[in-house]
Amino acid sequence: SVQRRHNRMLNSSHDHRLLALMDVEGFDPKEVTVTVKDRKVKVSAEHEEEHTTSRGKEYNYKTVMKEISLPPGVSEDEVTYSL
Repeated sequence: SVQRRHNRMLNSSHDHRLLALMDVEGFDPKEVTVTVKDRKVKVSAEHEEEHTTSRGKEYNYKTVMKEISLPPGVSEDEVTYSL
């Protein structure tokens, strides 16, 4: 389950200062962007698929975005992330 995966990730973290987890399942790592600016971490992901059917072309598009403020005492250059 998602909750069990979340708990495993929290428990396996070497540094217990985990700021956030974000589910980007279904996105290719190249489709995920992480920026740190103005004391905020912004994670966004966009995915588009094109399918040809008997009725023509169909497009599926999904996007997610999350913005998190850094806690006091954490500098922007300390932020790391992994997929």
